[in-house]
Amino acid sequence: MRPALSKVSLDIQPGEFVALLGRNGSGKSSLSRLLNGIELPTEGTVTVDGRRTAEPHEVQEIRRAVQIVFQNPENQQVGLTVGEDIAFGLSNIGWPQQEIRSRIAWALQLVGLEADEERPVTRLSGGEKQKLALASVLALAPRYLILDEATSMLDPVARRRFVETLHEVRQRVPFTLIYITHHLEEVMGADRWVLFREGRIVTSGPPSELQKDTQLLHDCGLELPYYYKLAELLRRSGIPAPATFSEQELRGLLCRSS
Repeated sequence: MRPALSKVSLDIQPGEFVALLGRNGSGKSSLSRLLNGIELPTEGTVTVDGRRTAEPHEVQEIRRAVQIVFQNPENQQVGLTVGEDIAFGLSNIGWPQQEIRSRIAWALQLVGLEADEERPVTRLSGGEKQKLALASVLALAPRYLILDEATSMLDPVARRRFVETLHEVRQRVPFTLIYITHHLEEVMGADRWVLFREGRIVTSGPPSELQKDTQLLHDCGLELPYYYKLAELLRRSGIPAPATFSEQELRGLLCRSS
């Protein structure tokens, strides 16, 4: 049986925004569980800030430093209300009650749920539940945040709003972001893409370079956003379009060209 990961060597620097990309089953989520210490490597080592996940006395600190937002937010939620859900993790690590109250308010304000502290979790939309999952891990002040297909259960509008919220949070709170997805439009602003195929890293580099190799992306089960394909058609028609841009910037270009 093929191992989930094979010959993977990867360094992630503090403050970096790294996207782990590839089709389902390519090894991305397996790596996330190794980084957090949920699973241990059968070969090789995983080190977080000098601590090895294989050392039992280091695991608790590693899990506190490396937090994960998973695909299904309901699997992470344990409180009856929004506030209770955030308080659960803080109580487990021994935060004083007064500090827990202020931390809840801070985390909810970060993700735009400040008016929902007393709201039952069951009354939240899918996008709001995922924002709550994000707030719950941010409250723990992680140095590394992993989003493991965190938008895959959301509709396109909720996905966009969640990603916008995440980037707004990063403007205010410093952490290293490890973003696992197969939606390239969510990670065009990453510092680095790491492409996985069949448990191995195929290549890594800045999005501005890797997006040029559409065949390689296709081989890894990835497709550029539609607006990048449209930009290529514009360039072929003699209309200059920048190499990297957002969907909104392309709309502006089209308006100026019309």
